[in-house]
Amino acid sequence: MTNVTLYQPVGLEELQAIKASDWRAFPPHDIEQPIFRPVTSEAFAAQLARDWNAAHTTYRRGYVVRFAVSKTFLDAYENKVSGTPGHEEYWIPTEDLSLLNAAIQGQIAVAGTFAGHDAEYRKLNETHA
Repeated sequence: MTNVTLYQPVGLEELQAIKASDWRAFPPHDIEQPIFRPVTSEAFAAQLARDWNAAHTTYRRGYVVRFAVSKTFLDAYENKVSGTPGHEEYWIPTEDLSLLNAAIQGQIAVAGTFAGHDAEYRKLNETHA
């Protein structure tokens, strides 16, 4: 089976929910965001985590998580370019998030951490083995 590595920028609350799942699942998505959009580029995910999550979320923290999903699962979803070449993302309806979670191969891992200039300091276990 072929896997595809994807990246997702997340905030602190979402990272804590991922950790609570033993690093195996994404939590339910915001109802205001009907599409879960993991990206194919770690650099693009880092840009989003740094420029959005670390600048606009409650704790001013942004994270990039990396995960692998079976290509067979992803083939059912549209791969779109978000503005600039290299900014590719899969559009997965939030009602299919449980299917995505079931298709994750292995664990979700933290690939990057960003803090805004006014980030609330906390001693956190932000990575895992």
